Amino acid sequence: MSGERTWGLIPGYGEMKKRNRRGTPLWIVRLIENTFSLRFVLARLTHLPLIGRLLDHFLFREDEIIYIADNRSVKLNVDIDLDAAHENIVLPSDIVDHFIRAASHHWIMNFCICRQSAHCQDYPVELGCLFLGEAVQGINPELGRLVSKEEALNHARMCRDAGLVHLIGRNRLDSVWLNVRPGHRLLTICNCCPCCCLWKMLPDLSRRISDNVHRMPGVVVRVNEQCNGCGACAESICFVNAIQMQDGRAFISDDCRGCGRCVNVCPNHAIEIVFNEKVDVITESIHRISTLVEL
Repeated sequence: MSGERTWGLIPGYGEMKKRNRRGTPLWIVRLIENTFSLRFVLARLTHLPLIGRLLDHFLFREDEIIYIADNRSVKLNVDIDLDAAHENIVLPSDIVDHFIRAASHHWIMNFCICRQSAHCQDYPVELGCLFLGEAVQGINPELGRLVSKEEALNHARMCRDAGLVHLIGRNRLDSVWLNVRPGHRLLTICNCCPCCCLWKMLPDLSRRISDNVHRMPGVVVRVNEQCNGCGACAESICFVNAIQMQDGRAFISDDCRGCGRCVNVCPNHAIEIVFNEKVDVITESIHRISTLVEL
């Protein structure tokens, strides 16, 4: 059965196809893939006064994006099976699941444009971004598909099981390259690997832009006394280069976005992610994201 005939079986496809005349054409997607490696050059241009302001306005305006700490990396002060105890314990991934359940429209991309562009060999290319909100109806149907809440929740779980880290928020770049409007009705849930992530360019971006991508509020990352300076956490693990070795110990700078990858690779359990007891981390994260996008 042809792709057009297959899509025709989806309820409302005809109307969706009309709306997608404004969706990004495939040649734009191919252009992005072929120039993806130049994102670091683009990032450095944001430091130039005039060019930086223009790039900020057209590509990053009104952004606020949060990295969701890996469930396995958060110190819960109890020894548990996360899958078995999830119903009784609040986990970082609950933030993602909350918005999936709250959204009226769910869209899964057929591929991760970052991993496909970088020819990733370590993480699944087919586990693409998840987009939520009314604006997803404007995405080119050749790039992905509308799904149910259950399918979206399952996709998020598959991404976590594959070792990918969620990034969630309002990301103007996505509304631009997907050519969908309005931006305040599009919520991005990226599923990022350390090797190919778009936001590896964060250290090269101007502070004005990079500060819009941050860790969960109330999340603290610390190095404990078990660190022996082995350097495992500093070997291409941190996508923002926030970990350096100083005086024979790991040092984590304020550039850390709290993703938790360093926690999971440390052979000595010397790095910890904990929740600040004075902050309701999950509720605060949900509140901040809810103010950005209407689902």
